[in-house]
Amino acid sequence: MKEDTEKPTFELRPMHCELDLLSRSDGSALFAQGETAVIASVHGPVEVKLQNLQYDKSSVEVYYKSKSGHQSVGDRFREQYIRNTCESALLTTLHPRTAISVQLQEMEDRAGLIACAVNAACLSLLHSGLEMRFLVAAVHCALRPSGTILLDPDVRTMAEDGGTVATFTFAFDSVSRRTVAVHSEGKYTVDQFNEAQDICLKASEAIFDFYRKSFKKYMKVYC
Repeated sequence: MKEDTEKPTFELRPMHCELDLLSRSDGSALFAQGETAVIASVHGPVEVKLQNLQYDKSSVEVYYKSKSGHQSVGDRFREQYIRNTCESALLTTLHPRTAISVQLQEMEDRAGLIACAVNAACLSLLHSGLEMRFLVAAVHCALRPSGTILLDPDVRTMAEDGGTVATFTFAFDSVSRRTVAVHSEGKYTVDQFNEAQDICLKASEAIFDFYRKSFKKYMKVYC
């Protein structure tokens, strides 16, 4: 098991990952950002259920389990968001009539949970060796009543100075740096949305760099 810890630039919380965490999966990773942590595992391509069968590509299935163990509406949303993000990154046409299953276990939520889960899923897919169009990095930020954008804040920071009026999660691809998924809550202007997107895009470079360094160290140890 390889561990890697690093505090990147752009004032992101310290990132930490462990690869090859689970022995009975095709790929697995624990990803933590600050005190928020998620374990992801990948199985596939495997036999697909008849109702999910697609003749021209593999079916991407995502299962999210919260720390409490009880399924909520928020968990269903996270599954959909992560499934759409993973499906956009994977070359699903290479494995028709199969399923690729991504399972996520929430370990701790101290803000930025969706971004953390997306990054954990990406690391586990990369570890699995499945063919991908690109990698994905997700970044979380929040908007103060004053208009200030907080990059990757934890719950304590978000509660300070009047709290926040909106939150954003952006996911970017590693090739063209396109925004492949967005989730936002609260009230904000178009200019504030664009500013948040630009800040998160710049910060995503640190996450892609963290991926590269983590896998470089992992390959040196195990290959």
